[in-house]
Amino acid sequence: MDRLTEMEAFATVVDQGGFTDAAKKMGISKSAVSQTCLITGSRLGARLLNRTTRRVSPTEIGLAYYDRARRVLNDAGEADALVTSMQSAPSGLLRISVATDFGVNHLSPVIGDFLQEFPEITVNMVLNNRYGRIDLGRFDMAIRVG
Repeated sequence: MDRLTEMEAFATVVDQGGFTDAAKKMGISKSAVSQTCLITGSRLGARLLNRTTRRVSPTEIGLAYYDRARRVLNDAGEADALVTSMQSAPSGLLRISVATDFGVNHLSPVIGDFLQEFPEITVNMVLNNRYGRIDLGRFDMAIRVG
């Protein structure tokens, strides 16, 4: 059994306050969750959980392990989400400020191809010839030629 699975089972038991609710949340049997927690404690050489007939709670060592395990599990979840988001198609609003002549003559002809390749993106192109300070809070991108 891998350590992430062990950590997930242990952390879920602590979060849920018992094996039954942890098993329901994980979609596995209560005995599998219990066995996994026993294996984890044996591997570490420490008692991680206090068990009574009504309740399961972490020992002091178990609480320290829980804090670290929860961080590891959160980091693993964020890593998975990062990969997923990097593979999804770009979407949203792209706000561009561009000089009028450049926008009309050079950018407008390629915007159509760009939008065909990335249909989930909406482009808001503002054409103006102001060369003063650009309000970058209003735009994602500004193009000036000079």
